[in-house]
Amino acid sequence: MRGIFSLKSSVIVTAILLASLAAGAQDHIYSQFFNAPVYLNPALNGEFKGSFRANMIYRNQWSSISGDLNYMTTSLDYQLPNFAGAVGLMFNSSSQGTAYLKKNNIAGVYSYSVGTDGFTASFGLQAGITNRKLDFSKLVFSDQLDPRLGFEGGASMAESPYNDSKYYFDAGSGVNFIVGNAMVGASMLHLNKPDESFTGSKVYTPVRTAIHASYRYALDRSDPYDEEGTFLIPSVVYYKQAQATSVSAGMQFKYRGVNAGAWFRSNGKGQTDSFVFSLIFDIFTNSYKNQKLRLGISHDATANKLNYSNTSGTSEVSVGFETGEAQDKGYTSLKCYNFY
Repeated sequence: MRGIFSLKSSVIVTAILLASLAAGAQDHIYSQFFNAPVYLNPALNGEFKGSFRANMIYRNQWSSISGDLNYMTTSLDYQLPNFAGAVGLMFNSSSQGTAYLKKNNIAGVYSYSVGTDGFTASFGLQAGITNRKLDFSKLVFSDQLDPRLGFEGGASMAESPYNDSKYYFDAGSGVNFIVGNAMVGASMLHLNKPDESFTGSKVYTPVRTAIHASYRYALDRSDPYDEEGTFLIPSVVYYKQAQATSVSAGMQFKYRGVNAGAWFRSNGKGQTDSFVFSLIFDIFTNSYKNQKLRLGISHDATANKLNYSNTSGTSEVSVGFETGEAQDKGYTSLKCYNFY
């Protein structure tokens, strides 16, 4: 039974891989989108209280399926004091299948903000280099399978691709607005539609569009930006890339340094994809400067045709740090991170 399940899992992973090779790979989506702010929207670069912030998030998708479906994003952003701009650096890495398809991207980010205490508008630009690499020798094709014994090894008659490594330039942009207790933003990545084909024929990366909105409601009538208060924070994120769409909607309950959330994600056609539960702990290491260490975990309960019993769901873990200097040091106070 284990061999049958392993073969079934391998077929699922290989099918996902071959679909991405044929149709152009879709970007991965983080359930903890609020803990990968620069990945969601380059306009969120520098949108925090302080001078320096670092975020890392790791996603292990469908953990019981053999083969790696892992994704990681690390970002560093620095807000310039007494200046409305910020600079950042982001690194993305993904692995789909056991050494099958790997993608690494490094990008620089620049953002600029304008506004007052009750209104902020921010704009971001992102540009970088991506490497997409395939280990063709790890793929299993039908002429290597025996109906009774499964994989028997040996060479396949399948034709290898034109090359197994591709570098290309990639660019994106975004905007974000805060009006009182509400925030709304949008981003468009892969604006230059880079060619990511291994075969020599053109396969363009489709533009990824994300639209997100959040609202911060104070339950105890306190200052809506007071970290000591109690809040409900409903959010919704819409993604579209080529024909693939996704909608995530849910709510977080935030009490001081503890944040619990529940989410529903659909494929954009009214079909349920998963239910997500998240828990975040903010540890304030310096009360004077609001210096903060953030730890986050979440789990997706798969609700689509793959179902939870076949996949064991998807888990994410995140770590964040921000320095938290005050407004009188030249850092603005009304920031997007207040909504998470």
